[in-house]
Amino acid sequence: MRNAWQELSGLLLPVVCAGCGRPRTELCTACGAALHGAPARLVRPSPRPPGLPAVYASAPYENAVRAVLLAHKERGALWLAGALGRALAGCVRAGAGRPGDEGPLLLVPVPSARSSTAARGHDPVRRIAAAAARDLRRAGLPAQVLPLLRQRRAVADQSGLGARQRRANLAGALELTAGGGRLLQHELHRHELHRHGLLRLGRVILVDDLLTTGSTLAEAARAVGEAGGVGRESSVYGVCRAAVVAASPTAFEINRN
Repeated sequence: MRNAWQELSGLLLPVVCAGCGRPRTELCTACGAALHGAPARLVRPSPRPPGLPAVYASAPYENAVRAVLLAHKERGALWLAGALGRALAGCVRAGAGRPGDEGPLLLVPVPSARSSTAARGHDPVRRIAAAAARDLRRAGLPAQVLPLLRQRRAVADQSGLGARQRRANLAGALELTAGGGRLLQHELHRHELHRHGLLRLGRVILVDDLLTTGSTLAEAARAVGEAGGVGRESSVYGVCRAAVVAASPTAFEINRN
């Protein structure tokens, strides 16, 4: 039915690749390969913000990858969530620690502002995270999405801000939802992922669509780490991990030396 609907809708509204504009396909083979054809890699912005966990990304944020992410996020191309979720799932696997570790992978999406979600009509990161969890489960890896975080205060538009300004803008901006702390502790204890007051390495994965300066993920790690028993003064590096679909091209350069 889906293919028949695509053919019919293509007669009325021409279907083009979200990455390059090639006709009669939602995502061509070349743009799909650019998105999730290479192994996930460890990335790091420079400067690296304090508290940023290890982050794995699928592709540099440029060209077709940038176009696909923007089409899904800002133009309502919701059918791209599957391909983006597949890319994110590869990054989650890379950051999840040793194969065979106990317990499910707990994917914690970075929240969008309520106003942004309302304007877009959907929450793009949560949608991609759900697609990634399905992809992981199909591969035999237990995974679930835990939407634990919310913004506790308004933040300024990040566009145009430098790394230091973004850190200041986001400092203390995220918190767990009213039931988020209880839910996290329940899942950790239910699967015996809690040891000596700390999150079990690698099983809690922060997820986002894009890494630029790393300030958002560092703030998310702080909020989740405090809920999991990591003090405000402690480093959360290694306590939880992070996965993103794409990262700024310069963040990939740490693997070139």
